[in-house]
Amino acid sequence: MCSSLQTNLVLVILLYSYFTYTVSSSLFPSSCQLQGQFHLNGMNKVGDIILGGLFPVHFFSSVPYPSFTSEPQQPTCHGFYVQGFRQAQTMAFAIDEINRNANLLPNVTLGYTLYDNCVELGIGFRGALSLASGQEEQIILDDTCTGNPPVLGIVGDSSSTPSIAISSVLSLYRIPIVSYFATCSCLSDHRKYPSFFRTIPSDAFQVRAIIKILKHFDWTWAGLLISDDDYGLHAARSLQFELSLSGEGCLDYIEVLPWDKDTDELRRIVNVMKKSTARVVIAFVHESHMINLIEEVVKENVTGLQWIASEGWTATAGVLQTPQFMPYLGGTLGIAIRRGEIPGLRDFLLQIRPDLHHNNNNGNSMVNQFWEFAFQCRFAPAPAGWVEGGGALCTGQEDLENVNTEILDISNLRPEYNVYKAVYALAYSLDDMLQCKPGRGPFSEQSCATLQLMQPWQLLYYLERVNFTTPFGDQVSFDENGDVVPIYDVMNWLWLPDGSTKVQNVGEVKSSALNGEELKLDEDKIFWNFISKKPPRSVCSENCPPGTHMARKKGEPKCCFDCIPCSEGKCTSCPEDFWSNLQRDHCVPKKTEFLSYYEPLGICLTATSLLGTCICAVVLGIFIYHHRTPIIRASNSELSFQVLLSLKLCFLCSLLFIGRPRLWTCQLRHAAFGISFVLCVSCILVKTMVVLAVFKASKPGGGASLKWFGVTQQRGTVLCLTSIQAAICTTWLVSSSPTPHKNTQYQNDKIVYECAVGSTVAFAVLLGYIGILAFLSFLIAFLARNLPDSFNEAKLITFSMLIFCAVWVAFVPVYISSPGNYADAVEVFAILASSFGLLITLFGPKCYIILLRPELNTKKAIMGRGS
Repeated sequence: MCSSLQTNLVLVILLYSYFTYTVSSSLFPSSCQLQGQFHLNGMNKVGDIILGGLFPVHFFSSVPYPSFTSEPQQPTCHGFYVQGFRQAQTMAFAIDEINRNANLLPNVTLGYTLYDNCVELGIGFRGALSLASGQEEQIILDDTCTGNPPVLGIVGDSSSTPSIAISSVLSLYRIPIVSYFATCSCLSDHRKYPSFFRTIPSDAFQVRAIIKILKHFDWTWAGLLISDDDYGLHAARSLQFELSLSGEGCLDYIEVLPWDKDTDELRRIVNVMKKSTARVVIAFVHESHMINLIEEVVKENVTGLQWIASEGWTATAGVLQTPQFMPYLGGTLGIAIRRGEIPGLRDFLLQIRPDLHHNNNNGNSMVNQFWEFAFQCRFAPAPAGWVEGGGALCTGQEDLENVNTEILDISNLRPEYNVYKAVYALAYSLDDMLQCKPGRGPFSEQSCATLQLMQPWQLLYYLERVNFTTPFGDQVSFDENGDVVPIYDVMNWLWLPDGSTKVQNVGEVKSSALNGEELKLDEDKIFWNFISKKPPRSVCSENCPPGTHMARKKGEPKCCFDCIPCSEGKCTSCPEDFWSNLQRDHCVPKKTEFLSYYEPLGICLTATSLLGTCICAVVLGIFIYHHRTPIIRASNSELSFQVLLSLKLCFLCSLLFIGRPRLWTCQLRHAAFGISFVLCVSCILVKTMVVLAVFKASKPGGGASLKWFGVTQQRGTVLCLTSIQAAICTTWLVSSSPTPHKNTQYQNDKIVYECAVGSTVAFAVLLGYIGILAFLSFLIAFLARNLPDSFNEAKLITFSMLIFCAVWVAFVPVYISSPGNYADAVEVFAILASSFGLLITLFGPKCYIILLRPELNTKKAIMGRGS
């Protein structure tokens, strides 16, 4: 019975499972399907690890306009680019070479998937997404979903704008991208593009290299042509900034070349070039843009220009080096990627064979399209009318050595060499990653990546630290921005007498840690496409002849000026401390100005300072002589002596502001002023607090307050408050010390000697600290002003602090607005005024009583008990 129940239960479960599977299969398929599949020209090879690549195998593309009424059509590419195909084959060769190397990635086979970007952002982006996600039409859900991603790294893209777009997306997934041709300096932001690296220097270095060439030949006036993308726009911005920074040149015009062949716009640009006085034209463009432009230059017959080419078209533009274009482009100087040598590449290229089992839309169509281009044939089935028009059919047995194709020319490998280095950078990084010892890895819990489960982000760790040397002898490593050590070749386009052309190396520019960018040129080798066979002259205005001087043209760049005749003789620049005379024919010393001891203002201030010092000495003598009298004893004689001594220092420190500024006087004047006044005001503050404490002690139960204001406490408080100001002055002198300064901003023909404060903040802190102490003294004295003594010290302190604060509050705006030596005079006046204010208000009444009213100098009179 039990067995029967179990059997029935199993049958019920099986039936339920079958029913559920049937329903779910009908409602929810067991696999997911791509939304769409891109039809890309490409070539591939299987392997344990797949690397991706994006290359410009075609120059142009046609993207159908979307109608949104039917499925969008795939873009088509045309204009086969042999150099771009050779770059793709270089990657295939590098991977084949690595697979045959027993010391690099042993027991691991590299494969590749390469796509044609057609020099089009949308197509390149399609290729990058296909590399990152795969092109499989269906993904079965029952798979274990383990293993390596479609590609672990991508070599490309060839242009800056696609590289920015691709890196912005693929960097989110930390997929390594190593470009061989994208030079935009914006890509050096490793925080924004953390997985982007490149084996070509950035445009920031290229721009500085071009400026070095301009400076070498004294070309200060040039035109600039740029492509309408990040490559051109960033280069233009960088070039303008560097020229304005160095002040060694100007741009007459900046024109943006259209992407398509806009004849009207191209004609307008050529007319701008024709009317310009600039004989040098800098072109930060791609080859395809340059082809369209130079065709219009030929039509308009614009000659006599010296072209400066960016690396985008310097050494690889074979389509421009033709008898039709060389009369206009001959003599071009350009920045080129460093040339390298790749042994064995030519033999590898000779082994290229088409895949007869695939048509032009799938599989290895890239190779097939090259075959058709090289042999001017078509694979079956041929397009309609091809055979009827006399066209040949491709057999796949044609011999590459018997056809004139530049793919076999490996004498000038530049972008190809960068591709080669990019592939090896990824390979060496993979090799380092697979040699990781478990338990010593860089990842969580010191783990390592494995061949079966490695992820792109793990490869990034090793790519940042890769360091190897190519067979050609170049060291490859990346800095913190993902850039390589910058070095460029300087190339020159020769137009030989027999009509042939040649691009030769005439120098190099490289970065040096000590000297920055260094330019080396062999001028004897340079071909100039001018009748004179010499460098052209390209300036907006010629140097002014003797007897004239420059006058800037309003609204024009600084390189454009008029030459205005001098009054007499030759115009020369006077030395720094000299000025031309009224006749402008001699240099005379500039007048020097400072607060001198010999001028009336300096004499008055010096006399006043010495007078105040003498008065302080007299008052001090009176107080010492009468120190036993009640009025002096009641006013805390020790603190009164300290105040008089500090006031004497205040009067004397004002002398440091008079006379020619020197280093020691500049350093000492503010320190002596700040410490002297803090010593004075801190004594007054303590005196005020003692007066208030004595009054409170006279009340019942107030005697305890006096224990906090003994002689020792008074001295310690004064010393502590003064030490703070001394620390402020020391910090100021150590960090940003005041120094003598020759100021000519007020008048060009006059030198004003003054002390630069060094740090405005430190000066403000010094004054602020004095102000805080003065305000505290005023506040406490004001609160104690109505004490019942007939002679109230607090009233005198209140009045003295009121005068002191008023003087220094008025000082600040007057000091800021006073020019040159008047600022020193204002500060000396403030020091003397505040010092006299303190001296008169604090000690004037006491001296009056001591000397003229001795009957009031009694204890009864002071306590208010006398008549």
